[in-house]
This record gives sequence, structure tokens and C-alpha cells, in this order.
Amino acid sequence: MNLITTHALAMSSQEIADLVHARHDSVKRTIERLSEKGAIQLPPLVEVKNRLGQKVEQYVFSGERGKRDSFVVVAQLSPEFTGALVDRWQELEGQTHTTLPEDLPSALRLAADLAEQKTALALENKRQAAKIASLEDFFMAGETPFQFVKRLNGVNCSLISHTLMEMRWVFNEAESGARPHYRVYSRTREKKWLTEKPRKIRGEGQSTFIRYDLVLLIEGAKKLHDLYMNQKLPMKKTWDGRFSYLKSTPETSL
Repeated sequence: MNLITTHALAMSSQEIADLVHARHDSVKRTIERLSEKGAIQLPPLVEVKNRLGQKVEQYVFSGERGKRDSFVVVAQLSPEFTGALVDRWQELEGQTHTTLPEDLPSALRLAADLAEQKTALALENKRQAAKIASLEDFFMAGETPFQFVKRLNGVNCSLISHTLMEMRWVFNEAESGARPHYRVYSRTREKKWLTEKPRKIRGEGQSTFIRYDLVLLIEGAKKLHDLYMNQKLPMKKTWDGRFSYLKSTPETSL
């Protein structure tokens, strides 16, 4: 006797990559870029095993919102594949009721896989909700990105300026050998990650000049927090593996 189960419709970023004949990392970057612009909602990022048994991270679109956002992604990547995406969603909708294998071991394996996927999605959704709630309490208007990351447990703050330059958030306009003077790239300002606050400084001989202080914005804080949670910021070798933060700004700054 066959067993019948139902499951929520979902499509992964890997499936979209296969559909439009694009690299998966390129599709993931497109998803992240569209999310940063507010065009789509960033879907949960789950860890799965690929065909080679390797652990990889994929975004998972589910529900009506996920379906809608997947069309935005494909329209950005390759509009000519929109029809193929429609067909794929219809195919998934036709598979809402799945027939499980008749042999018990295979049925149990499939049930375990479905349970694992559901648990992973639930944990990711819970983590995202906690992140958003904590950021509202955590973010301090007017602080620099250096002050922000100093409050993230385990981050190697001595390397963060180099990381920000590598990500092309900021550049150093000071002459070689001089004290760093960081400025914000226009792209970073447009994304509302960072801005600058001009400050007049009186030099020798009563002359004045302008310096710019970096100011972290809420969207930039979210981005840095995402990088932190995904261990993409430089971490100390002595880090205890705990993701946590201080609510107060350390007195010293970079």
C-alpha cells in the first residue's frame, strides 16, 4: 500500500540556476543584491548536500511570496526563461501530493529528509526573526562601522578596515604612510549602508580643512550582521564560537 504525504511548495536557488543555465554563486549574488534593493525578501539560507555529498548553502523560496520573488530573480537573470519558471512551478503544484515508496526503508528515508528540510527552514526563519528583533535594540544611530563590529563577539576588529576596503565599502584617500582616512564609495551610499559626516578641523596657522567621519546606517548594520552570522567577517583565533553582542559601545575606537 502506498503512503501519501503533502509538503509546501518550494524552489531552491540551485533549481533556479539549473533552470536558467547560470552558475549557482551568480544566482545567489543576484538574490542578495535584489534583497538589498528591497525588490525581494531574502529567503532562508539552508545547508543541504549536493550530488557529490558535499554540504552547500542554498536559498529556498516557498509560499506565494517565495513564488513571486523567484519571478523577480529570473526576470533579472534571464527574462527569456520566465516561461520555463512558470512551467516549473506548475509542475511543483502538481506534485503537492507525493507518493512515497512502497518499501519501508525508502519511505522512512524520504520522511526523514522532509523532516530535516522542514526543521532547517524553521530554524533559519527563527534565526532571521531573532536577528531582526535584536538589531532594532542593538543598532546605535551615529556610530561607525568599527564601533559596531567591536560589539560583535569574536570579530577581529584590527582587520575590519581591510575587510571593508576589500568589499569596496570604503577606500583610503590618505597618502602612503599617513594615518588612514577612509571615505565611502558612492555605491555604498546608494545602498544606504554607510554615509559620511563632514567635520571641520583647525590646523596649524589657523587654517581649516574638512575631514569625513564614517556613519553606519541601519541597512549597513543588517548587512554586517548577516556577514557576522555567516562567519564572513575576520574572526579572532580565540573566538569561543558564540554569536553575541554588547549593547554598549566600547570607549576605544579604531
